[in-house]
Amino acid sequence: MRGQTVILCGQTQRNHAKRLIDLAPLNAVFNVQERKRSISQNDMMWVLLSDISRAKPEGRTMTTDVWKMAFMQALNHEVQFEIGLNNKPFPVGYSSSRLTVPEMNDLIEYIYWYGAQHGVEFSENPNEANAA
Repeated sequence: MRGQTVILCGQTQRNHAKRLIDLAPLNAVFNVQERKRSISQNDMMWVLLSDISRAKPEGRTMTTDVWKMAFMQALNHEVQFEIGLNNKPFPVGYSSSRLTVPEMNDLIEYIYWYGAQHGVEFSENPNEANAA
C-alpha cells in the first residue's frame, strides 16, 4: 500500500479514510492535519508584500522575504534572522507554506491592516482577497 492523501470534505471521504486505516499494515503512520494555505492565498500574500516593499512604510527598505517574516513574527510565528556570509541578515525559521488556511487569512488581513495604517496603496482589492 502506497501513501494516500484523503481530503475529508464529506462522509464518503471519511469512510474511505476509515477503510484505509483498517487496511493499513502494522506500524503504518496516520497523520491528520488542517489543510495548508491555498495557492491563491500564497499569490495574494506575495502581491501584498510587493506593494508594501515598494511603498517603504516608515522608511523601511526591506525585501518581500524580510517583510513576510516581519509580519509572521508579528503574528507570533517563530521566526529568526541569521547573519549571512555577506554579513547581512536573512530570515530563517517558520515557512508560510506550513500555514493553514485560517492562519494565512490572518496573515493577509494583518498585512492589509498594517498597510492601511501606513498609507500603502494595494494593487489588489481586499474584498477580492477574502473570497480566496
